[in-house]
Amino acid sequence: MDKTEIDWLLYEKEAENNGYTLVCGVDEAGRGPLAGPVFAAAVILPKGHIVEGVNDSKKLSEKKREMLFDKIKEEALAYSIASASEKEIDELNILQATYLAMQRAIEGLEPKADFAMIDGNRIPPLDIPAEFVIKGDAKSASIACASILAKVSRDRYMLKMAEKYPEYQFEKHKGYGTKLHYEMLDKYGESEIHRKTFLKTWYAKK
Repeated sequence: MDKTEIDWLLYEKEAENNGYTLVCGVDEAGRGPLAGPVFAAAVILPKGHIVEGVNDSKKLSEKKREMLFDKIKEEALAYSIASASEKEIDELNILQATYLAMQRAIEGLEPKADFAMIDGNRIPPLDIPAEFVIKGDAKSASIACASILAKVSRDRYMLKMAEKYPEYQFEKHKGYGTKLHYEMLDKYGESEIHRKTFLKTWYAKK
């Protein structure tokens, strides 16, 4: 990351200036796919610390994200990764399921956070004070770290699902609605890990 262009700790410093000592960044991965859970991660970095090489997960190669995954876990003061299943997504809707994954991630931190910075434009119901940061994974060091942990964790999960359901070729699309994925759906129908509420358009064409 180019530290001359952006103060990656600006939001963390603001929260600390307001009296908070354990500030976590929170992000999710997998809101859009047709299959699999939505993942979320929460990360508390040591005060003033930036993990070298961290950037918005979408701007990093898969190889770089994999390398940073272990580095973030080693250097973080605390981290937690959680998910909400495809069944919970169907029952609650994707927004509420994403909130649930974020809540689980924050609750899993040890030590506990006393303030949360959430990537996006909404804040889930939480037991601690929080703020949202639009495009936070490109502005905040701890949110960027959370985005990498969530993204890598979900990708690894979908690779396991590719072994369990090889016919869908999840290793190629990670559950997103690509042309290949829809072709496999047409050929094999839905699996246990498909989100039924995300397949309405596909159902309508059957």
